[in-house]
Amino acid sequence: MSGQAPGALADLRVVDASTLFAGPMAAMHLGDLGAQVTKVEHPRRPDPARGHGPEKDGQNLWSKTLGRNKRTIQVDLSTEAGADVFRRLCATADVVIENFRPDTLERWGLAYPELSEANPGLVLARVTGFGQIGPYRRRPGFGTLAEAMSGFASSTGAPDGPPTLPPFGLADGIASLATAFAIMSALHQRAATGRGQVVDVAIVEPIMAMLGPQISRWDQLGTLQPRLGNRTNNNAPRNTYRTGDDQWVAISTSSQNIAERVMRLVGRADLVDEPWFATGRTRAEHADVLDAAVGGWIARHSRDEVIAAFERSEAAVAPVYTAKDIVDDPQFQALGTIRRVDDPDLGELAMQGPLFRMSEGDAPTRHTGRGPGADTATVLRELGYSEAEVGALRESGAVGGVG
Repeated sequence: MSGQAPGALADLRVVDASTLFAGPMAAMHLGDLGAQVTKVEHPRRPDPARGHGPEKDGQNLWSKTLGRNKRTIQVDLSTEAGADVFRRLCATADVVIENFRPDTLERWGLAYPELSEANPGLVLARVTGFGQIGPYRRRPGFGTLAEAMSGFASSTGAPDGPPTLPPFGLADGIASLATAFAIMSALHQRAATGRGQVVDVAIVEPIMAMLGPQISRWDQLGTLQPRLGNRTNNNAPRNTYRTGDDQWVAISTSSQNIAERVMRLVGRADLVDEPWFATGRTRAEHADVLDAAVGGWIARHSRDEVIAAFERSEAAVAPVYTAKDIVDDPQFQALGTIRRVDDPDLGELAMQGPLFRMSEGDAPTRHTGRGPGADTATVLRELGYSEAEVGALRESGAVGGVG
């Protein structure tokens, strides 16, 4: 197609009919590499994500990021006319992402067999809390529930504290990556077969897959992963430590040689000769001793002094950053981790960029998230609707928006 944005996925057409985070974020990842993404929202009930998080001058900052590179249209899929708009849109698409409760598309006459009849190569990604089958399939499924049921919360937090949930959409974010990967896998298979398929992503499963051998541990040993705070039972010292200037750093000693360097650096080379120091697991059993040695040394030095000393010793350390620190850090500046994008409402807007770089196939961030329905009329015209038909659809309430 002429006038196409550059990027590895510039020939991909994606319909984002999902709300909140996992589905829209998956579409965002595809759009970051140039895919042409059209977001579909209800005319009177737009994506609830538009009301989450901080605002400036009435503009939601999260939706500016989550909606980047997406056109937005408003369509009521529960109406006959709105469903017809959706069918036409899907007929031109490579991928549709949705997160309605199971059977909802079917109730509207928009089941995959019907959508794929006009477009056999269509990939339909269905993102729900618990998947399309099973006794929990129709439960509301938010990332918080996935964090609870995956085993994440039960193994996170202080040993004497409650199970702990993250203050952001961790399960949704992980599920978005799994969804994007699943979509690209289905498209790869389509290249060989010519056929699309349905991708079923349950938000609870990708985060569960990230939690290490907890299932195998229970199966084989009958033990559960305990809550250890910032520690781990795989190695030590591993924690966050307060510096002498009231900052924080984190260290990791996953490899044996790093652990030895750290203890020599902090003046406790004697501990390296202890029999229990020989493996990460047995070091973790003596975390109190190791944390006292490391923490005591770090507390006598400033953060800059700690980092410089660790770097000279070729030991692993990182400052505990805030958003301000991230924006100012020269490594992130070199990577281009933060992009600054012109926004019509807020001017230049800083946001996290794509997840990686490619020697060929990167794409610019074309625009920030648009308001609901900003491109409705434009998209309808592309689908073959006349001006009179667009007006009639608006009058009936089947579509909304101003574009």
